Amino acid sequence: MANPTHRHTRTRRDKRRANWKGQMPTLTACPECKELKEPHRVCLSCGSYSGRKVLEIVEKE
Repeated sequence: MANPTHRHTRTRRDKRRANWKGQMPTLTACPECKELKEPHRVCLSCGSYSGRKVLEIVEKE
């Protein structure tokens, strides 16, 4: 297997590493409680998914 014969410059190395960025998750408003949630997931504040109640949410005191 061939090995590189010349060293890559710092610029070339850094250009390759420049695209490693974190991404913000996509958020949508829940149709029931209007809280932000990820799409296609159960809303954690009211427990609804696709217009019906899926989780029973118990509030802490």
